[in-house]
This record gives sequence, C-alpha cells and structure tokens, in this order.
Amino acid sequence: MSFTLPRRYGLYEPETEHDACGVGFVAHIRGQRSRGIVEDALELLNRLSHRAAAGRDPETGDGAGILVQLPHRFFNHEAPKLGFELPPRRQYGVAQVFLPPEPEARRACEALFEDVVEEEGQRLLGWRDVPVAPEELGSLARQVAPVIRQLFIARRRVVPSAFERKLYRIRKLVENRVLARGVDPQGRFHVASCSSETLIYKGLLLPRQLPRFYADLRHPEFVSALALVHSRFSTNTFPTWELAQPFRFIAHNGEINTLRGNRNWMTARRGLLQTAKLGGSLEPLWPIIVPGKSDSAQFDNMVELLYLGGRTLPHAMMMMIPEAWEAHKQMPDERRAFYEYSASLLEPWDGPAAIAFTDGQLIGATLDRNGLRPARYLVTEDDRIILASETGVIDVPPSQVRRKGRLTPGRMLLVDTAEGRIIEDEEAKREITTRWPYRRWLQRNVFTFEDLPAVPAPERLKGESLWRLQRAFGFTDEDVRTTLVPMAETGKEPTGSMGTDTPLAVLSDQAPTLFNYFHQLFAQVTNPPIDPLREALVMTLATALGPEGNTFEETPEQCHRLSLPGPILTNGQLARLANLRGDTGLFEPRTLSLLYPHAGGAATALEVAVERLCMAAVDAVDAGASVLVLSDRGVDAAHAAIPALLAVSAVHQRLVRDGTRMYTGIVLETAEPREVHHFACLFAYGVSAVNPYLALDTLRALADAGELKAGEDKAQEQYLHALEEGLLKVMSKMGISTLQSYRGSQLFEAVGLQRGLIEKHFTGTPSRIEGVGLPELGREVSERHARGFGQAADGEEGLLPVGGQFRWRRQGERHKWNPATVAKLQAAVRADDAAAFQEYSKLADDETREHSNLRGLLDVVTEGCTPVPLDEVEPALELARRFVTGAMSFGSISAEAHETLAIAMNRLGGKSNSGEGGEEARRYTKEPNGDSRRSAIKQVASARFGVTAEYLVNADELQIKMAQGAKPGEGGQLPGHKVDERIARVRWSTPGVTLISPPPHHDIYSIEDLAQLIYDLQSVNAKARVSVKLVSEVGVGTIAAGVAKAGASAVVIAGYEGGTGASPLSSLQHAGLPWELGLAETQQVLVQNGLRSRVRVQVDGGLRTARDVLVAALLGAEEFGLATASLVSVGCIMLRKCHLNTCSAGIATQDPALRERYQGTPENVVSFFMMLSEDLRRQMAQLGIRRLDDLVGRVDLLRQRTAVDHWKARKVDLSALLAAPAAPASEPRHCVVPHRKDVSDHLDHELLAKAQSVLSGGPPLLLNLPVANTHRAVGAMLSGEIARRHGAQGLPDGKLRVKLKGSAGQSFGAFLAAGVTLELEGDTNDYLGKGLSGGRVIVYPHEGSRFVSEENVLVGNTVLYGATAGEVYLRGLAGERFAVRNSGAQAVVEGVGDHGCEYMTGGVVVVLGPTGRNFAAGMSGGTAYVLDRDRSFRERCNLEMVELESLVDESEIWLVHGMIERHLHHTGSTLARRVLDNWELMVPQFMKVMPTDYKRVLQARRAARRPPPAAGVQQLHVVGGGV
Repeated sequence: MSFTLPRRYGLYEPETEHDACGVGFVAHIRGQRSRGIVEDALELLNRLSHRAAAGRDPETGDGAGILVQLPHRFFNHEAPKLGFELPPRRQYGVAQVFLPPEPEARRACEALFEDVVEEEGQRLLGWRDVPVAPEELGSLARQVAPVIRQLFIARRRVVPSAFERKLYRIRKLVENRVLARGVDPQGRFHVASCSSETLIYKGLLLPRQLPRFYADLRHPEFVSALALVHSRFSTNTFPTWELAQPFRFIAHNGEINTLRGNRNWMTARRGLLQTAKLGGSLEPLWPIIVPGKSDSAQFDNMVELLYLGGRTLPHAMMMMIPEAWEAHKQMPDERRAFYEYSASLLEPWDGPAAIAFTDGQLIGATLDRNGLRPARYLVTEDDRIILASETGVIDVPPSQVRRKGRLTPGRMLLVDTAEGRIIEDEEAKREITTRWPYRRWLQRNVFTFEDLPAVPAPERLKGESLWRLQRAFGFTDEDVRTTLVPMAETGKEPTGSMGTDTPLAVLSDQAPTLFNYFHQLFAQVTNPPIDPLREALVMTLATALGPEGNTFEETPEQCHRLSLPGPILTNGQLARLANLRGDTGLFEPRTLSLLYPHAGGAATALEVAVERLCMAAVDAVDAGASVLVLSDRGVDAAHAAIPALLAVSAVHQRLVRDGTRMYTGIVLETAEPREVHHFACLFAYGVSAVNPYLALDTLRALADAGELKAGEDKAQEQYLHALEEGLLKVMSKMGISTLQSYRGSQLFEAVGLQRGLIEKHFTGTPSRIEGVGLPELGREVSERHARGFGQAADGEEGLLPVGGQFRWRRQGERHKWNPATVAKLQAAVRADDAAAFQEYSKLADDETREHSNLRGLLDVVTEGCTPVPLDEVEPALELARRFVTGAMSFGSISAEAHETLAIAMNRLGGKSNSGEGGEEARRYTKEPNGDSRRSAIKQVASARFGVTAEYLVNADELQIKMAQGAKPGEGGQLPGHKVDERIARVRWSTPGVTLISPPPHHDIYSIEDLAQLIYDLQSVNAKARVSVKLVSEVGVGTIAAGVAKAGASAVVIAGYEGGTGASPLSSLQHAGLPWELGLAETQQVLVQNGLRSRVRVQVDGGLRTARDVLVAALLGAEEFGLATASLVSVGCIMLRKCHLNTCSAGIATQDPALRERYQGTPENVVSFFMMLSEDLRRQMAQLGIRRLDDLVGRVDLLRQRTAVDHWKARKVDLSALLAAPAAPASEPRHCVVPHRKDVSDHLDHELLAKAQSVLSGGPPLLLNLPVANTHRAVGAMLSGEIARRHGAQGLPDGKLRVKLKGSAGQSFGAFLAAGVTLELEGDTNDYLGKGLSGGRVIVYPHEGSRFVSEENVLVGNTVLYGATAGEVYLRGLAGERFAVRNSGAQAVVEGVGDHGCEYMTGGVVVVLGPTGRNFAAGMSGGTAYVLDRDRSFRERCNLEMVELESLVDESEIWLVHGMIERHLHHTGSTLARRVLDNWELMVPQFMKVMPTDYKRVLQARRAARRPPPAAGVQQLHVVGGGV
C-alpha cells in the first residue's frame, strides 16, 4: 500500500483533497517547563476527538500530533542508552524522521541524511529508535506505518542564531536528494521536524492513540513550557502519515482557497528570491513550497521560509493573512500602510483559517480576515494559557480563571515565554508596523492614475466597423439585449431562471469563445463562500501594476507601483496607460499585438501566433518593459486575433516558467469579453487589468440610438460597476476576498480541451475530459471571424446572430427543452400515453447528429448480455420509489404546484422535497382520501426558513443543501413583494419584507462543522436519514468521501444543468459541471475509499428520460431527481421567467390571478414517473438486469461511441469518466447498509429518561446535570420528542427546567422546544440556540469566577442561527454573527462580535455592551437595541438596510426595560443591575436598529388599521418645519 496520496486516476485529482481539524495549545506564560503542560495538551487533544475522523477502519484516524519544546531533560535521561554524549541545550538539534520500513530503502535514506549533515559542516551524533506501540494503531495505519527514528545533530562552527537555518538547509537538501535519487520509491520518507527548539510527534492516529503509540509522551521527564496539538479530519481515507499536523511551525484549522495561485506566484519569484541568511540563492533548496502536499503543509513551507529568511513569526503571519484593512477606517494608519506595502511583496493566502504557530519560545494564533474559524482561550491564575477550537477542553477550577477570550477576525494572540508575558494584538502589530516608515515609502513610490499624462481616447467604433467586430468576436443579439443592456441600465448582472440545457462548448456548433470551455469552481463544505454584498468590508478589487522585487527585502523601491482606479479600464484610461513613456520616470509599457494573418485559416496558424506572442513578451520584458499591453485592436478581413484568454494565460505561464513574470504587469485591450464570466477567467489566469473596448463602444452606440435608459457615460459607469460586482461574486463563491489573491489562481476546470494545450498554456488547471486543441480553437476563431468579414456578413449588415443561449430561439443554440420535447411530454402525461412518451424520449435522447451532453457520447453495451423476461424485472412501482422531485421551495413555486408534487410522490412512494422555504404544518396531516401533502424530504439550507423542531420531525429525510446546481456558492433573495401572508407565516417572517439567503451555512465553515450539523439533525429526528446535497465540480468525490465520514446517510450530486427560480446568468451557464462528471468521480472515490457501502448516492440536474436514469445508475447513482421534467409534466412551458413572478402556467408565481391558471394534477406527475419506470424496466430487461441495485456502478456496460460524425465531439475522450474504481471486485459498488450518525453519546438520553413524566403531562420538573464540551446539541433530542408529541406549541412555559454546570459543547439548546429552559452555569461553544423553537436558554459564568462577566467571552459564534421563537439571556460576551438569520427569538447579551444580527428577519435583540463591525448587514426585519455608551456604534453598523433611531417610544422603552429585568432575574447580571439602577440616564444611550423594509411594512399596517376620519371633520396637515 502506498504511503502517500494515490496519483491521478479516473476522475480523481489528488490536489482536491481537503482537511479540517481541531487545534489548540497550552503554554506556561513564564516559560516554566513541566510535565503538566504536556498532559494538559494531550487532554485538550482528546477533548477535541469529535473534530477528528476515521474512515472505513474506525481505529485509523486521519491524523493527530503534538509539537513541544525540544525535551532536553528527557534526552539527558535517555543519553546513557544513546551511545553518545549529549551537548548542552540549543547546541544540538533533533530530526524526527519517518523512514521506509524496507531495510535497504531505510539505510539509503539514512546514509543520504548523514552525508548532507557532514557536507554542511555539522556533527552527526547518532540515531535513536523512537519507542512506539504498533498494536495501538488501526489496521490501515499499521499497514503504512513508517519506521520512526530521531537523528541528533550537534552544532559546529555556526553561531546559535544561525543554527535553525542550517538545520532547515540540511532538511531541504536531504528531501531533494532522496527524491532525486529515487531511494524511496513509495514516498515514505518524511522529516516531521528538524530543529534545536522544537520536536513533533504525529501520525495516522486518533487523538486518544497518540500518547499510547509514542511512549516518550508518557515519560515523567518529558516536559515542555508549551505544547501545540492538532486533530485532523480529512475528506479522504487514503492513509498519509506525513499530512498529520502540527507541521514545523503551524497547526492549521481551515482552508487556503488561493493555494494554486500562491504556489504559482512563488514559482514566478524563483529568480528573485535570495537572502544571505539562507546562503544567498535559494535554488538548491527548491521547491520551497512542496507540490502535492496539503494546503496546510504548503502554508507551513512559506511561513518557514519567511521566518528563517529574517521575518518574525507574527510578521510572517501578517503578510500571509492580512486583516481586512482596505475599508477599516478605525485601523491605525501605520498598520494600513504596512499592509498596503506588504501587498507589493506577497499575495494573501486567502481562506478561512485559525492558525496556531510557534518557534519554540513564542507561541500564538491568528484568524483569517473574516473570522471563519473558532478560537477560544483562557488565562489561569497559575500563568497558563489554553487556546483551542472550543472552550472547556481542559478542566480549570472557576476560581483559577483570570480571563476568558476569543480570537476575533484578523487578530492575533501572542505569548512570549522568554519575556514571560502575553502580547496583545495592538502591541504586537505596532512593533512590526512601525519598524519602517511605510506610509512615507508609499507616498513617494506609489503613483495613482491621476499622475499619468492625459491623452485622447481612441476613436470610437461606429457603424459598419462596430457591427463587423461584434460579429467577428462572437457577439450575439442575445449578448447585447440580455447581458449588456441590463447591466448598463441597472448596474447589476442580469438574472435568469430554469437552468441551462444547451450543449457543452466542446459539443456546440456555434463556435463559442474559449471562455465557455472553462467552468467556475466554488466552495462547498470544506470552506464557505462569502457574501460579497453584506460582507463587503472584507472584499477588495484593489489593483496595482509594476515590477516586484525580492520578498526578503524591505526597501522603498519595493513598492514602486501604479495604483489603478479598478481592474476594468475604460478606453480613455487604457490610452493613458499605454502611452506612458520611459522619460516620465514612471513605467515602461510595451504593446503587443494579438493579431495574426487569417488567410487560409491554416491549422497551425493559431499555434504559431501564440508562440510568436510569447517570444515577443519575453523579449519585451528582457528589454525593460514593466507593463505589457496585449491588444487585439485592428482585426480586419485579413487578420484575426488570438483568443484573449489564451493570449493572457500563455504569456503569463511562459513568463512564470522563465522566472520573469514579476518584472512586469499584464494589461489586456480586447474586444472579446462582455460578461462577468469572461472577466473572471482573465483575472484568474493572470491579467492585471482589462479594457473591454468593444463592449464599451457597443454601449455608447446603443445610447446614441436611444436604446438605453441611461446616457452613455452613466451606462458605461453602471456596466463597469455590474462587472466589478459580478467579479466579486465569482471570487466570493470560492471564499476569496481579494482580487490580488484571485489573480492567477486558475480556479476553473476546463472541459473538452486537449491536455497538452492545458499543460503548456493553462498549467495546473484541472482538465479531465480531453478534447480539442489549438487547431480546433483556431477553426472556431475563423468561424467567428467569417461572421464579421466573410461573405455571409455582407447580407447581414447591422444584424447580429440571435444567440439562443439563455432561451430557445429557432435559429439559435440547441436546447434539450424545446417546444417539441415540452409538447410531447405534456401530451403523454395528460393522456397517460406510453407511445407518446416513447416519442418524447426519442426526441430528448437523440444525439446521433447533434450533440449536447456527455451521456450522448456513450453507448450502453448490450453485447454479451442475455435479456430476461420483463416480468422478472423489479416492478415499476418499486423503481418509482427511487425518484425524487427536486428541491423547490414554497415561494419559488406556488402552493398548488408544490402540493401537487408532494401528493404525487407520496402516492408513488417516492419523495418530494420541501426546498428551503419551510412547510405549512397543515400538510403534516393526511387528507380524508389518504393523500398526503407532506414533503418526505425537508431541506435545511443556509437561510433556515421555517426550520423548527416540528418541521424536522415531520420528515423521512433531512437534506442539507450545501449548493445548488444552477448557482453554486451563491445565496438568494426573495423580494418583499413576493412575500405574502402565507409565505411569511411559513418562513417565520413579516409579509412584504425581503428575505435573504446567505451564500454559506453560517454553521458550516468546514467538514467538521458539517459533521456537527448532521449530529444536530440526527439528534432531533433519529428516524430520518440525513443527506447532503453537493454540486458537480472537480474534487466533489473527495468532498463526498468527507460527507460520508461525517455521518451522512446519503449524498446528492447535482449537475450544473439543474433548474432554479432565479440565478445570475453567469452562474447558470458557467458554474459547476455536468452531473456525469460529478457522479462518476463520487462513485470512483467512494469505492476506492471503502465508503460506498455505507452511503446512498442520488443524482439530479438535467435528467429527462429513462436512458438518462439508466446511464446515471451505471455511473453509480441509486436515486434520481427529476425536477424540471416534473414541472413540465404539470404545465411548465419553459418561458424561463420564473424570477419575474409572471409565470403564465401558474407554477413559478405567487400572483393569485396567475395561480388560477394552474392546471397540473398529481395524476400528471404519477403518469410521468410510472412511464419513466416502465421504460427503465424495458431497458434493464434488455441488459439482463433484474434489480436496479445490480445496475449501480456497472461502468463496464458503458462505452464511448466511436462513430461520431462531429469535428469536435470525436476529439472528446471519456476514458476517465468510464474508469472502474481502483478497488478489489469484492468492494461494494452500491449502498449495502446506510450509515447513521451515532448519537448514542447524547446527554439527552438521560434527560429523556428523567423527563418522561413531564412529556406525558405530569407536574413541572427541575433536573440538575453536569455538562462537558463533548456533550453536543444538548436539548435537541428532547425537543424532537416534544415536537413529535405536542407539535409546535411544545410544553407549557416553565414545565421543564434543566440546570447544567460546566462547559457545554456545540449547538447547546439547538431547536429547543417551548416549555423547556436550559440554564447553564459555565460557558458554551458555537451555535447556541441554533433553530431555537420556543425554548429558553440562560447562560452565566461559574459562581466562583473572579473575572468581570461583561468583559469575558461566554458563548461562541453564530448564536441563534435561524431561531424562530424563544428567549436567550447571556451574561457575558458572544462571538461573531450573533442572531444571524434570527426570525423571532428575543435575546439579551452583554456584547457581540462582528456581523451581529446579520440577515435577521424577526425577533428582538438587546446588546448591553460593545459590538463588532458590520452590525445589521442584510437585516430586513426584527429590531435591535444597542447600548452605545461611547457613541461609536454608528461607525460599526452597516446602514445599507437599516436606520438608527433613538429609544423614545414608550412601549419600546418598556419592552427593553422588561427584557433587561428578565436578564437580571435569570442571570444575576451586575451590568443589567447597573443599567436598571440608572435607567433614566441609560435610555438616551440606546440606539434602535430598525430595518427600513420592516419599518415601511409596519407603518403600512398601522395606516391600514387606522379608522377613517369622520365625515366633515377637518384634517390637520403638516406644512413644514420640524428638525
């Protein structure tokens, strides 16, 4: 078995592996080494076991480890056994080495290590065998366990301060030499640490196994003053010892989203990097960032380089994970200047991260700019500091706790054990940011656009020259009318609906641009997307041009840059930039033409042109050009242009390979891009700025013709704004905050491009389906060119091709859903006509001449199959149970349509899906005729609309929607005019108030967070299976493996063709992949991981016929979603205007008049699925298959068509899609026994046993119990049982009171039912009160606590997420996103972090202390009252959707007073008492946060209730005045 990750196989890409974890450290502030520190750290690690994971072997963990100070006392004790004399502390280093178990390979590795030590002038002391207990390992871990030895190296002729750098050099040289000489063919050699300061013990272990496996860790002489620990949760189960953490300097909980770009830019700097501290040139040590390792390992590589190259650890962290400084007005100017300066040296390593770090003396931790990972700490009276992903990981007597805190976004916590003190964020950063006069350097060396000489803009394109170029560059009438015009008029990207059903670019006959071959990647599960609108404070498009220097140097010249007004330039701005001259003392631009002779359209013409361009770029840089302007101006009848994306990426990659990319910026002057996706591609492949001159001139021509509502200048401004906003959205889908990090990140997958083309010009881009190369792309350039300059163009003067990408057009692009297929299906289901259904299926399946999708290139193999009689095949009704209708919310479609689908699927025994809009409780009761309107699948999406305990228990399946096929990585918005009384009631909102769905689940920022939500849901409803919906993209298989390990019973793979009620057009067309790719990868990876037997796989997103279902089953699916086809069967005619609320079929509308037109019936849906099942049965019979389970995963029954008569389609290679999983034949290919999340450890089992009398109507009850951080979702299981018995009303108030003592785990009080009070003396972790359903939660510090409650952290992040009713009283501080998406709960808290009351739609929140930034972002309902004693709240409040008012209304004054009184009563808060004792002085200090939408609705309601004036009574009118 291989020690490292497997190589690329089938659709599996090793680079798509992800991990997350629990992380923490324990340190003695004054540096006192003790056995207790080590034991505390091991206990901390064990208490985080629920954040770790295991795969098919429950005893093989994903990894655990500990980093300690070099244990000199222990080694002194062991010295007599070693056979050599141990030098004094810090005069020797120890390498902790993983070696191959094969004796010959091990000896070879050891000999190389010894040789390098001697070559580097150090003294080899000897080796020590690390005592281990292999019997403690799981069987998988034992199979791949390395031999673990320690090499002792004595310092020789090196000053102490340089010894660490010498050891680094030794390690790097050894690693490179082992690789180069091939002495370790299985890749088992790994140096876990090599230092005179620290030592790491780690492995493929569960946390509890670590001290059992390593005997050293149990030795009484093994002491340290600090210890850093880590437990790993990986998406895979491939055994990899080396990826266990901690690494040499860090332990990381999170995900680096920009890794590919960071690595590429580091490669580009290769020729620039040098430092005397590491011996000058770094060439012998290359690669610095080791490819093929995890994102955390590569992050550690970079930290190590910066630290050993002269930066301090905090300095390195500030460079790599900068705060969101760009819009932070309260940040000290010297710190802002530092970050701006550092941006010219290094791109941010962007993504959610809690990183603990140490060099052996200094230990600390920092969070990413958005605070997306938890980190809690406490300081004890005996000078210990304990930091971890959770609180309560070490038991500390309350009287011994000096302080409790948490890391906040972008902030840092440091402990200097040498100085014996904690260094706060402000002090640590002030020391770094005042080292040099960064602001003065910036002022002298950064030039703005205003510094450039003014020059006239190029002459505008008009008339014939305009329309010929439009045609030649692929513009269509649809591009202009559907994309450009809406963007110019509204300043926003246009919206569409119902998904896409057009051919992939590699199968299209319309000569699509190269952009269309690239599909956007997006975040799901392992890291969250960001809301670029509501959390704009962390987003930036800041763009600068100029050469970059040596990252190790800090000099004024390093920031010699030109700051651009934005990444997208107008024609005039580009002219000013391109016309700079060297004598201005600024920058040296050089324009390179993208044109090439078009005559004859030779197959090699494009390839020759690209090579010539790359050579010209190399020559220009060598000649001193600091800005390359790539321009396609000048296209005419004789000249075509290299596709803009190809030109940019080819030049970028060539300069990176040559090591000269950092000497120049790349600017593009181009006619080709016009929509958001085009620009996102260009920036992701390395361009610095883009001037879309043809799109801008097109808008000016439209304005001149009076076809725009805005004037030409305004139209241009709004178009650019729409592009920038769209670009932010594409970045944010991947969780990336800064354009600097996104640039060069290559976060796309190419579909249908030749691998050789990818490797040369798009190096590192995933491309698993091979296809066309430069000759074919050149042909498409010629076809587009001919539209503008060929003979056909002469008869089309002034006209553009129709397009037809977004809607079916007779002369446009093909659509699978077209008038013929829609009509045939509806005729079939209305008449229950099997013959008509066969005609429909033939129309939908036929791809013999025109190709649309990948499955159309596949044949089902019947040769060698013995048909069986039809009556022996699984009955149609049994097959129908495997079908589901997609997740469509009540709100996106009408109640009539929603209930039709539910009734039909319940008749069939299949499943309908509630979608994310909740469900009316009346539907839980069966109709008199036996029909049920209840959706069997209840979806839990990011907005948590209507997700109550009652909703959850009325489900057979609970589906966590991580992403949606038509718009992955995005949220949504239901406008207030669509929210009527009925929808508002089911979504626990207010009629007329806009409802926002956040892009991420705010309780899922990582894979272990998903595991927690699965645990929460399984606790509420133990009978339901929990499924997770993912969207097809490269790496979805590894995510699916993580989902299975997290405890889900099913995984849903959605294709990008799936329908939607509303989505940005760029997402509809370009985000995600076909389901065939995602499904096949998922099947391959699950089988290879040994996980397929425990999880069911469902697929949806464009399935239409029985053949589609058959192919899906052969690729690995057991269940099948057909949503759009279901809607067509009840009357949808694919007008694709669902987002406009004008659906004439009465389906996608809430308009009562239009809903009257709805004619669909359950019988239509039943007919569709029964005919589908019968058709599937016939095809199974032909294959000799009796049961569908026997069909699942039989890829041997599929083969790629060979006789394909299409010049592009015949280039497509589907071998990776059809690869059989690399696993033994005995490994199951389908689900055998669905896995259920284990909730046997739940504290509620004890609560339920003791509370049976109360649940049955007995007298009130008080229970007292201890609680620990390992007790998660306390109250959830109890609430599920209450909801089952008593519905939404729960128990009478005060019926059950549970008093707990300790540090509670995550999701404390989740979905807590009415009548239950949880009172906690202690503290708790993230997600308190999630989905609160009427219960009461009270938390206050331990009675013996000595700290000031209102100054210390009491609860974690994301409190009251999606709460619908109930009360919360918290005597202390809360973390980020307090009351996010609160729909109705009341809460009093004594301080909150950033993003408080985000997306709130109801309820009341009273904050008696400080708030973080971005309060009330996206808040459309409910009210908050903030005690603003220092009058600074306005600066921290997001005023986009709210107004700030004084507390003057008497009813509101009494409301707030009453809530504070109850807070005092429940918690004994001294702060509440002070406020009440000084009430009259306090009232004026309260700020009322009132959503404008909510205020408007309430005013309208009051006006409607106001009685009309009596006849003849004179009215008073306000005529003026006021303040």
